[in-house]
Amino acid sequence: MKKKRNQQKNVYLRNHIPELKEHALKTSIKDGIASNLTAVGDSYITPFALALNAQPIHIGILSSLSGLLYQISQLFGSKLMERYSRKKIVLFFVFLQAITWLFISLIAFLVWKDMFNTSSIWILILFYSILMFFSGIHYPPWFSWMGDLVPEEKRGEYFSKRNRIGGAAGIVALMIAAFFLDYYKTKGYVLLAFSILFALASLFRFVSYYLLTKQYVPQFKQKKKDYFSFLSFIRRYDNFGKFAVYQGFFNLAIMVASPFFNVYMLEQLNFSYTIFTISNVSYILFYLIFLPLAGKFSDKYGNRRLTVIANIFYIITPIFYMMVKSPLGVILLPQLSAGIANAALVISFSNFTYDAVRREKRSLCITYTNNIIGIGTFIGALLGGFIVSSFHPATINPYIFVFGVSALLRFSAAIFFLPKIKEVRKVKRLPSEYNFFSHPLASLHHGSARLLHIPEKALGKFKSLKFL
Repeated sequence: MKKKRNQQKNVYLRNHIPELKEHALKTSIKDGIASNLTAVGDSYITPFALALNAQPIHIGILSSLSGLLYQISQLFGSKLMERYSRKKIVLFFVFLQAITWLFISLIAFLVWKDMFNTSSIWILILFYSILMFFSGIHYPPWFSWMGDLVPEEKRGEYFSKRNRIGGAAGIVALMIAAFFLDYYKTKGYVLLAFSILFALASLFRFVSYYLLTKQYVPQFKQKKKDYFSFLSFIRRYDNFGKFAVYQGFFNLAIMVASPFFNVYMLEQLNFSYTIFTISNVSYILFYLIFLPLAGKFSDKYGNRRLTVIANIFYIITPIFYMMVKSPLGVILLPQLSAGIANAALVISFSNFTYDAVRREKRSLCITYTNNIIGIGTFIGALLGGFIVSSFHPATINPYIFVFGVSALLRFSAAIFFLPKIKEVRKVKRLPSEYNFFSHPLASLHHGSARLLHIPEKALGKFKSLKFL
């Protein structure tokens, strides 16, 4: 009887795959909303750590360790696909994430009750790292699952739509959370407010779990013959391998400064929680505005070019932080450039991976890529923490110094790696109005040569350097 029911179910699935996929994509957008609502937790981990009297080195360790575990744990997620369905893996670890948010909420509550204080920052680091570990395990099967649902020609359009709708929900949650925190801070109950926010993050993750149970997953199982080692992935160093190594170095450069932007706004610029959140919401708004543009650009002109645009705006973001001090200045310069950069990076990273890697190898390749990113994230955040704490010139603000170091490292990653990466699929040529982005360094060098009367010969290989 059971065998007959399974056969009937399989026949139904085969006959209704297009409808099931369409329903799954709609459900995934709802899941994206629920996932983005957990921003009431994620976005306030650093402010909560500061409320626990965390020092810059603590912030560096929090960012580096959680980032490393998130990326390294993806290897477990990929290996689990040899034994279990993608849906079972995703559901189990999303459920564990929801539970872990409850423990983080409990930390805030117990500190508010003054039950322990001396070790609270280290306990926060421990549980947030565990949360990121669970999140990392669920990512490869989820990434593979979504790759089988979204049509190749509509990936840029769909993921920009999903991220845009989810991000809009996240903005509303962040603004409500900011007013909530500021109100209870004036009453002396800010730690209790953090506890409530983290409990809400748990609730939204449970909602995400429920929605994922309703989502169709195409049949697929990772086969042992498709396995290859991390060492062989590095040794091969093909086009995607170069892209993966670039991502590792680039994220190292990003994380030297990124964990300290929020600290800089809260402690150096003295932003209130509301102003701090408005600033971060502006970044999300810019991200959402440019997501559909990034998606269309990806579908038309390719993901390598989009990666270059992301890198350019990531370079200028810390430079803008070095220049501005007012909330309006932060919103109009670094948050704008960061929004554009992240929109371009999110779309280009996932779509380049989908284009460059076969379905059977996809989860393992994204896992190894994220392992490399994890190593870069770990080193970058620790390096940034040490620079801010100890290794900076006495006459320069340590945050300003670390932003400058990060900008230089981001520029170096672009110069060394981007010219080596090739577009995978056939794409349209860039129209003439994008000429600046076609040859950003060449344009810069030619313009400088004319201005300073430098002979063209002196430009050497930079004269013909083509990023896009």
